[in-house]
Amino acid sequence: MAVGIFDSGLGGLTVLEAVANRLPSQTFVYMGDNLNAPYGVRGTSNIFDLTTKCIERMWEEDCDLVVLACNTASAAALKQIQEKWLPKNKRVLGVFVPLIESLTKRNWGDNSPPREVDVKNVALFATPSTVASRAFQRELAFRAIGVDVESQACGGLVDAIEDGDLILAEALVRSHVDALKRKMPKPQAAILGCTHYPLLEKVFKDALGENVEVYSQANIVAASLSDYLNRHPKMIGSNKLKNIFITTGDPVIISRRATQFLRRSVEFISA
Repeated sequence: MAVGIFDSGLGGLTVLEAVANRLPSQTFVYMGDNLNAPYGVRGTSNIFDLTTKCIERMWEEDCDLVVLACNTASAAALKQIQEKWLPKNKRVLGVFVPLIESLTKRNWGDNSPPREVDVKNVALFATPSTVASRAFQRELAFRAIGVDVESQACGGLVDAIEDGDLILAEALVRSHVDALKRKMPKPQAAILGCTHYPLLEKVFKDALGENVEVYSQANIVAASLSDYLNRHPKMIGSNKLKNIFITTGDPVIISRRATQFLRRSVEFISA
């Protein structure tokens, strides 16, 4: 049995690296829907259809547990997947809840009533679809009160990262941070609400300034997944096997880009 890590593109590799480092004996299957990336400009129904198709492909690789390392899919499709589509013997987890639990300093799985927390002004940087879904605000409201969230849709940023144009990507980060600051001049915390964005975390931090705490998801999700597997040991694979990388795009091109991302050799196979 393996744990599946899914993203619309290459951003989820930041999560894969973190969880693989934290859980070295666990086998992982990574799948990127690179043919249809980015998801951030797609409608909810389309995102649901694309995401579930990829989950079914990962089931073929013995992934009873799949982590949506894609904020857009988590925001637009996870609730419907869990409530109306998922078989009882399968599990699909998202990336929003661990992030919010970290932001609000609640333990994993704490379902107590919402309460006041230290942070009051939060900047959310995410794809247009994630911002439109208001999933972050919905999940936050279950856990905290009195928090003002200002969202900034970062159009074009995922495309620039996927294309490897880091000069354009850095310019877009600074432009989006400037736009956010015009709406919220002094955020206390900033959420990088897309798993592509940690690749530019230093640029976000520089643009936001030293007094803003930046929350990036990879290590937070890794800690949450480790806790989940401790509580659900049946989801842990019995033997460490070679990790598998799957793409709906051109495996040669995607392998080359992933190798550049991770700075080590990565070989994708075709879905």
